[in-house]
Amino acid sequence: MLTPSERREKIKAIIRVASGNFMEMYDFMVYGYYAIYIAKTFFPMDNEYASLMLSLGTFGAGFLMRPVGAIVLGAYMDRHGRRKGLILTLALMAIGTFTIACTPSYEQIGFLAPAVVVIGRLLQGLSAGVELGGVSVYLAEIATPGNRGFYCAWQSASQQVAVMFAAVLGVVLNQMLPVEQMTVWGWRVPLIIGCLIIPLILILRRSLQETDVFKARTQRPSTKQVFRLVAANWQVVLYGAMMSTLTTTCFYLITAYTPTFGKRVLNLTMQDSLLVTLCVGLSNFMWLPIGGALSDRIGRRKMLLFFQIMTPLTAYPLMLWLTNDPSFARLLIVELFFSFIFGTYNGAMIPYLAEVMPPEVRTSGFALAFSLATAIFGGFTPAVSTFLIHETGNRATPALWLSLAAILGLIAVICLRHREKTIASVKSDQALT
Repeated sequence: MLTPSERREKIKAIIRVASGNFMEMYDFMVYGYYAIYIAKTFFPMDNEYASLMLSLGTFGAGFLMRPVGAIVLGAYMDRHGRRKGLILTLALMAIGTFTIACTPSYEQIGFLAPAVVVIGRLLQGLSAGVELGGVSVYLAEIATPGNRGFYCAWQSASQQVAVMFAAVLGVVLNQMLPVEQMTVWGWRVPLIIGCLIIPLILILRRSLQETDVFKARTQRPSTKQVFRLVAANWQVVLYGAMMSTLTTTCFYLITAYTPTFGKRVLNLTMQDSLLVTLCVGLSNFMWLPIGGALSDRIGRRKMLLFFQIMTPLTAYPLMLWLTNDPSFARLLIVELFFSFIFGTYNGAMIPYLAEVMPPEVRTSGFALAFSLATAIFGGFTPAVSTFLIHETGNRATPALWLSLAAILGLIAVICLRHREKTIASVKSDQALT
């Protein structure tokens, strides 16, 4: 049992590490929420669909840098410590966000404008590539026995605060400003606010203490050794990426894509779409620690299998019900159900992923697996959903993308279980000989 003083220190550590994670997700969400306005500012074209696809493609481009950030910055963390790495990621995110917030429009500087925005997104992606893994590993290593799932849940819970904060700002701005002003400069306000918050979060992060688990390690692999160890454990990384696809796809479907889906596809108001997103963020925040705590009690694998099977059975019928007769109420109901899936699944998946990674490359392996899932599936969910709807004419097709992610996760959990049994059998045979 922790003493009151130790409990306070644990809470402070969670707040310090999660604050930067909040900022990382806030900056990513702002771009997704205002993709329609950003498309008109930096990618003006006669074809509205093409303009939006370029904007969403740039949103996805940031995720392509995540695997690079995961392996490069992850190796840095595994060698130099969680604290130093988390401060570095925050600095990179600040530069990327400031770049996008201050870039002049296409009308002012031509093709240079979208090029600079892409660079800003790539910097954000490089930073975010290791942020989630670094924070999750830090929380896993400071967790008290039997509560790792609950501790790790606060990594993603802090992201939901970012989702809600960005959505509230969007609701307020859309009430105060007409569409013309939102298009010209209003969408920049949340990014500028993010830039102003970063110094405070940097101060909080600088006071982080290194984890006892990392300090206790007498041997710390070099960057080359980290790369070799990750390569040697490629199967675990691959299964981890497949397992993470449901989390990443579901999250970006119900958060970053909701304003675009609600306004452009369902023909609801931006206000209604942002209000749904706000409710989703609150729901996610509630379900994540519940999912983490449940996984500590009933087992992580059981929970993962349940949601990986349930999602393909329910996603398409629910999305079809919504698109057949779109309304604010139906959008809210469907997205809150998906929020329940995301929150409880993620609460079990994050600590499980941390547990299956070898300790010497825990940050690198975790971050790379999650970043691959985000780069291939999650980050491009808005763009893929827009493409599928445009090509098929079926507004419910994003549910098929979500179902595919769940099936990949199901295969991964089965393969990981088989791998664990094989390793246990080999160790048993070695012990006998």
